[in-house]
Parts: sequence; structure tokens; C-alpha cells
Amino acid sequence: MSEIKTRSVLQDTQFTQIANEIALKAKDASNSLAKVTSRPKDEALLAMSRLISSESSYIIEENNKDIEDAKNKGLSSAFIDRLAINPARIKAMSDGLKEIAALRDPVGEVLRMWKRPNGLIVGKMRIPIGVIGIIYESRPNVTADGAGLCMKAGNAVILRGGSESIRSNMAIGKLLRQALKKTGLPEDSIQIVPVADRGFVLEMLKLEDLIDLIIPRGGEGLIRLVTENSRIPVLKHYKGVCHIFVDEYADLEMAESVCINAKVQRPGVCNAVETVLVHEGIAERFLPILTKRFEAEGVEIRGCNRTKEIAPHVKHAKEGDWFKEYLDLIINVKVVIDMAEAISHIEKYGSNHTDAIITKSYDNAQYFLNNVNSSTVLVNASTRFSDGFELGLGAEIGISTSKLHAYGPMGLEELTITKYIIYGDGQIRN
Repeated sequence: MSEIKTRSVLQDTQFTQIANEIALKAKDASNSLAKVTSRPKDEALLAMSRLISSESSYIIEENNKDIEDAKNKGLSSAFIDRLAINPARIKAMSDGLKEIAALRDPVGEVLRMWKRPNGLIVGKMRIPIGVIGIIYESRPNVTADGAGLCMKAGNAVILRGGSESIRSNMAIGKLLRQALKKTGLPEDSIQIVPVADRGFVLEMLKLEDLIDLIIPRGGEGLIRLVTENSRIPVLKHYKGVCHIFVDEYADLEMAESVCINAKVQRPGVCNAVETVLVHEGIAERFLPILTKRFEAEGVEIRGCNRTKEIAPHVKHAKEGDWFKEYLDLIINVKVVIDMAEAISHIEKYGSNHTDAIITKSYDNAQYFLNNVNSSTVLVNASTRFSDGFELGLGAEIGISTSKLHAYGPMGLEELTITKYIIYGDGQIRN
């Protein structure tokens, strides 16, 4: 792998040259990779899994350097949590690659076929997208997940992680490329950008002739920067303002457990819940229990006027709070009069990411599913399940709320597009 390059050793004009060189290599590799059948791809993925596992100490050593820098910069504990690699996360990366290898290869799948009156037989077949650029921030596991999924779907990938995780990303990338080389697949199918400066990203986003799709993963600021500057189609979500509506017919013990898990289990991720909506019919029974449990877990609670009447010790929620993706141990709580108000609140303040209802009423559950238009809607389950791995897609490439060809967690199928295939026997158009 190339050595890390920063603005101190690069002139701005060199970003263009480096971006072009990386993208050209990826484009050439994608043409070869698109022709590779399932078995060699799966063998490469299993080799990647073994190397990630066997070289865990090397990855953790490089990650520790990134963490030390992050601490010296005074970055938040939630940020450092997203950055950190430990044995459990090494295992998750390794297992994720094995799971991707076990998944059905979507490339070449014919979705459906139909016959026209003139005898033409028309079908749609899945094919790779080509070259995918992934621009992400602190989570180094994206390097393995993104590379594995893109490669299985026949795509070359350019991975540009955040400056805070550059050592970790390059260490993981080095091992992934070694696995490609060992198994005879084009090594340049996986490109790890060695440039820490954001100026490189702006040059990368101009390469619409070489890169087919951009997927940004990170905070709203990064995603807006990418969207506003890209000449390449972008699959994205700006933020995850996720809700749980506790219905009047909820099992309150279940509701407590789900709400706590959705906020506390890992608060610094996009599918953590940010607002709990509570039906007024159960608010006086449920809120004292819920707020006490949240406080025991170190969660700051910001509530509406009715919430404060029931639990006076919580902070007052300002109008701007309902729009916030905290990515931290902070939660909004609002009492609503009915399902209609809950859905209206989600429509106004939500981000089309993930929303859930807790209820024992089948009719209410179905109404919520049918009328909340977020990319993932759950009944009686934590918002934390809005995740490709948890949904059986293998590791996900990201979550899309952009309503293009993919909406929600993106797995292998969302990393392909379809082309038309047509069988004839000499037909000509009149």
C-alpha cells in the first residue's frame, strides 16, 4: 500500500493526479472483476476473512495509533467508540466476510422474462454497477464490509476513510489486497485512498467518467459536502433521526427493554433511537419507569411539557431538539394523544431512516407499517436492527434514504443494477 499522504507533502494540484490514477486502476480492475464467477470471489472473501483474523494484532496496533491521535485532539467518547477496533470487532469483520461469501451471488440473476406479441423474449439481468466510491468517517470496519460486498457484487471499490482512521483503514486494506493477489483476482479491485486531506475528496467527486456511484457514510456535514460537490450519482442518508412510538396497547415491559436497547446499546450510530413518543393513555404509568431507567443508564432526557408534568426532573426539549441526531446518550420524549399525532411528528421531524412501534394491537401495527414511509419500519423490535448484517443481507454498504434504486439497508442486490436481455429469431421493427 502507498504511504499516508497529507497536505504537508502534497500540493493541491496533485490531488487531481492521484485521484485519476486510483480511479483508472479501479476502472480497469472492474472490467476484469465483472467477468469473474462466484467461486473465485468466494475464495477471495474467505482468504480475506482468514487474514483479518490472523493479523488482528497488526490491525489493533495500527488502530491504537489512530485512537491515541483522536484522544489528543479531544474527540468525543462516542467518536472514539466508532473508531476503536477490539477483538470482538475483528471477529465481526472476519465473520462478516465469511457471511458475504456464503450469500447467493446476485450477478447474472435473471429477474423475470416475458414474451412480446412479435415473439421477442425480454428479460432483466443483474450486473455489477462498476466502480463504487465509498467516503466514510471514523468506522474502520467499513473498509472490510464495503470491500467485501462490492467485490462479491463484481464491483471495484475506492475506499476513502476519514483522516482519524487512516492507519486502521490502510492496515485492513493491505490485508484485503493481499488476499486478492493470493487468489488470483485483480488486486486493484480494492483501492484504499492514502490521502488524509479532504481536498482529495473534492477531486474524486469530479470523476464521473471513471466512478459510477458514490456512497458517503458519516455525519450530516460530510454527506452534504459530498452531495453538493459530486458530479457522480450519490446514494445517501443525511442523518438518522429514529423514533419509537409506544402505543396505548404496548407491553410496557417490552417497551422499556426496546427503548433502552435502542438508545443505550450503541448510541453513536445512525439507527440509535433519538425520540420516544408515548401515547397519553399510558404516559403516567410508563414514563416514571422509563425515565428512571434512562437516568440509571446515564441518558440525558429532554421532554415536552406533558412529559415534564409527569417527570419534572427532565430537561425541557426545545423545538430544534426534535430534529437532532444526537449520536450520544441523549433522548427526546414526547407524549402524543394518538397514533395520528405520532405519525405526524415522525413525518415532520424524522429523516426517513428507521421508526418503530411497540404495540400488542395487530391493527395498530399494520396501520403504522402502512403509513410510516421510512426506509425501515419495525413492530415490537429495536431500531438497532436496521442494519444489513442483522437483516441477513451480509454486512451492509450503508443505508439509503434517497429513494433511488435502493432504499434502506443496502446489501449485495443493491450493489447491482439491471440490464435488459432480449432473445429474438430475426424480428425487425416496422
